[in-house]
Amino acid sequence: MNPTRRTVLLAGAAAALLPPLPAAAAPRTAAAATPPYASYWYPDSLPSGSPGTGITWRSLKSWTAAGDPDLAFNAAAVPLAPRFTPTPANTTARSGQARVQSLVSFGPTSANPSQGSATADYYALTHWAYLDELVFWGGSSGEGLILAPNAPIVDAAHRHGVPVLGNVFLPPVAYGGQLQWTRDLVQKDAAGHHPLAAQLVAVAAAYGFDGWFVNAETGGGNTALGADMLGFVKELKALAKARGQRVTWYDAMTVNGTVSWQGALNSQNQAFFQAADDMFVDFRWSAGSLASSGQKAEQLGRSRYELWAGVDVESNGSDTSVNWDAIVPGGRAHITSLGLYRPEWTRNHLPASRTPGDFHAADDRFWTGRSLDPSRPDTTDPWRAPAVSVADRSTVSGMPFASTFNTGHGLRWYEEGAVTSDTPWNHLGLQDRLPSRRWVVRTAGARPAVSFDFADAWRGGSSVLVDGALDAPTVVELYATRLPVGADTVVELTHRTDAGAVNVELAVALAEPDAPGATPPYTYLPVNAVDGWQTATVALTGLSGTLHSIAVRLTATDGPVRWRLGGLAVRDAVVSPAAPSGLRVTAASGGDLRLAWTPAPGDVRHYTLHRLLADGTRRFLGATCQRAYFLTGLRPEQGEQAARLELRAVGELYTASAPVAVTHTW
Repeated sequence: MNPTRRTVLLAGAAAALLPPLPAAAAPRTAAAATPPYASYWYPDSLPSGSPGTGITWRSLKSWTAAGDPDLAFNAAAVPLAPRFTPTPANTTARSGQARVQSLVSFGPTSANPSQGSATADYYALTHWAYLDELVFWGGSSGEGLILAPNAPIVDAAHRHGVPVLGNVFLPPVAYGGQLQWTRDLVQKDAAGHHPLAAQLVAVAAAYGFDGWFVNAETGGGNTALGADMLGFVKELKALAKARGQRVTWYDAMTVNGTVSWQGALNSQNQAFFQAADDMFVDFRWSAGSLASSGQKAEQLGRSRYELWAGVDVESNGSDTSVNWDAIVPGGRAHITSLGLYRPEWTRNHLPASRTPGDFHAADDRFWTGRSLDPSRPDTTDPWRAPAVSVADRSTVSGMPFASTFNTGHGLRWYEEGAVTSDTPWNHLGLQDRLPSRRWVVRTAGARPAVSFDFADAWRGGSSVLVDGALDAPTVVELYATRLPVGADTVVELTHRTDAGAVNVELAVALAEPDAPGATPPYTYLPVNAVDGWQTATVALTGLSGTLHSIAVRLTATDGPVRWRLGGLAVRDAVVSPAAPSGLRVTAASGGDLRLAWTPAPGDVRHYTLHRLLADGTRRFLGATCQRAYFLTGLRPEQGEQAARLELRAVGELYTASAPVAVTHTW
């Protein structure tokens, strides 16, 4: 590959709307360009001694937005999207009952990059459609106890309508926990308020995430400490509610200040449950304790589905033995909601040689079930995947809509079908809104394999690959939508046939199916034949109303077939975003740069950064939805006195603005 096309560091994010940060959060010019990391703190006092290499000890009590040099890198930019529930894909999945919470450790507490990194080996969660809440799990006694989720994770979750909580972890004494840290957290000021409750809410507001998961597991407390903790949680909830944030309580500390995991909602923890939005019930639950917990919640005037029944999948993942009927029975109402602890097992249990494809195969098995088709659950599967019990949700309800099926990591980086970087990468903020039902395939013949594939892509790092005999017409469902159809509405498909020959039709449904599990009432429209990567435009002429489902129908004319889908867009017109302004270098250390700019007005999906070389070649450097970017490893070209960098705003349809430039003198 041409070395001038190599990415120096790939880090980016895709966004729909960039709300302004507080003025105090503008990046500050620094003497050296240091890499930004996700933030973590102790409540107030710090451990004795010195931190380990790469660890910075910080006090939450002394945090201010104005004094946070990495805030512009860590503040999420995608607002929490509204979502809807289409008719369920099967007869067993229900809406309005059990919800799913996921506690995920995406990386270490310290040195967790703010803007992705140069490896494809990452827990690139994509099954957001079944999630109701994500907890950014982590914390340790030697690094920090309070974790703010980094922007890429929040942006990806928000794009799919999932709120994200930071984590407050007061560890057991056996893991280095100190009771002083609990006392620090719940301290009061002269007016009787809890200053760290206000700090937590301020951090979540500045960083753009949705609240806190409070996990107090340090033993040795007493009734007075229990009362202080209860007061703290009540104030945290009141302040959080005023800012649209949430609080989840973990079943550990009891009202008498001691740590005693109940595995139930009972008199020992109900005051904390009533003070919070919901509670994670410890793994010690039984069928009886969950049943009584659900009843008790309702007696308290709360929903039983505000209780997350904890299931520990860290060690065995989809091989974990679970009494599913105690949580989500098939023949009667669900008992409680489901709390999944450490589902990143789907990555971690794989050998070190794992690929993105290996990870997604394991992750699909975990979330969809053994059949790998949510419309046809395998009733003999001992692992009751979320898709079997919980109805999926979608956020595809506004125009224009576009996706390049980018999962947020990849082995290479592609632009319009060409490799513009052969550096592996991860950055969840780049993730597109992805199909929620993976994969519903309707055919009278043999079912083809359908997957995200990383060997080729139109944009980003992945495409959808359909691989099989296609011995009968095959419908692959893509998106549940609520998109208005007007006189000028078109659908664009960017696709390519790698093997065999296939007739492609666009399938659109203007109504919901008659019943759960039924096929939507599709209308089939011909798609222009293409040679190599090309984009076919299909006008929805004569159709009107609301588009409820988008699919493709594939009919082989020469099989077997390998067919790729690289992009999908639904639009009325092509619009381009306005340009950003004020691109500047705020810190530099050799070839490491911190960049900042003033966001473009209006809707922006993300920003791309290129380097303009002397021969006119534009080299892709990265992308982000934030208004700051860290670039590392930049080097002068032969004879070059200065590097010219260009920044563009990219819209929902991947149209780009005019560039704004800055020159970095060597």
